Amino acid sequence: MGAVGLGCMPMSWAYSTSQQRGDRSLRTVHAALDAGVQLLDTADMYGPFTNELLVGRALKGRRSDAFLSTKCGLLVGDQHIVANGRPGYVRRACDASLRRLQTDVIDLYQLHRADPEVPVEETWGAMADLVTAGKVRSLGLCAVGARAGRRPGARMHDGTIRQLERVQQVFPVSAVEAELSVWSPEALDQLLPWCTARGVGLLAAMPLGNGYLTGTLKPGQGFEPDDPRARHPRFTAEMMAANQPVVAGLRRIAERHGATPAQVALAWVLRQGRHVVPVPGAKQERWAVENAGAADLVLTDRDVAEIAGLPPARGSWD
Repeated sequence: MGAVGLGCMPMSWAYSTSQQRGDRSLRTVHAALDAGVQLLDTADMYGPFTNELLVGRALKGRRSDAFLSTKCGLLVGDQHIVANGRPGYVRRACDASLRRLQTDVIDLYQLHRADPEVPVEETWGAMADLVTAGKVRSLGLCAVGARAGRRPGARMHDGTIRQLERVQQVFPVSAVEAELSVWSPEALDQLLPWCTARGVGLLAAMPLGNGYLTGTLKPGQGFEPDDPRARHPRFTAEMMAANQPVVAGLRRIAERHGATPAQVALAWVLRQGRHVVPVPGAKQERWAVENAGAADLVLTDRDVAEIAGLPPARGSWD
């Protein structure tokens, strides 16, 4: 897979829905592939379903150019999202994803969330059967929500590692998807070492801090009502202003390299190890191409030290 991937979710779900346009999204996927991006990441819940349909259209005639990742395990209702890990559902969900993606095989099939009412080993066993059937090439697991369901004193990724240890006994884990960025580096403490020790890839979700680390967002600018950033503790006007030193530091480094803050943020993620693949989302061609360019940016030891010295990001929970 390429050094930088493309998260396709924002093209048809969650972020700035008024800006989501099918034809532009198709051009964005094609521009990313032309720029050397290989990993395309989607899920059946995005839309729901419309994101996979979009990716399927974009890959017509170009399937061999992409390493295709999609997910199962979450159902979207009018006002809620629920997990479903029943083996029969997993098999049906995979067949439906294959149809929408217009492909015979999914390169990486990920479990979005474990169903609390179904032993994760049963869900994973059904996913492993899909590998045996030739419908899927490898399996991955998405990290448990960073702040959801944590026990007092527990580290952020304890729950995810417990799940990984359980499913690893059933069938090998090829990749884990978890948030990792300059302002959310927690995966470096526990999760990445677990993956590195076992040769498991880490797909770094939200490597641009939901867009904040690009330096294009302004404190108090506001977000559309269905944009999750409208309710995110780090995207209040007060916290966006308080975290400006993080962006300013990335911008200083970018100016030395003739790069952008986004490229510096992605290069930092890439520097964390050869098994780490940042998966930034993008809705426009220019951003997809800019993000792909981060693979050519080599940060110096001085750059890395400056990033390490940036103040930790704050949120309204702090």
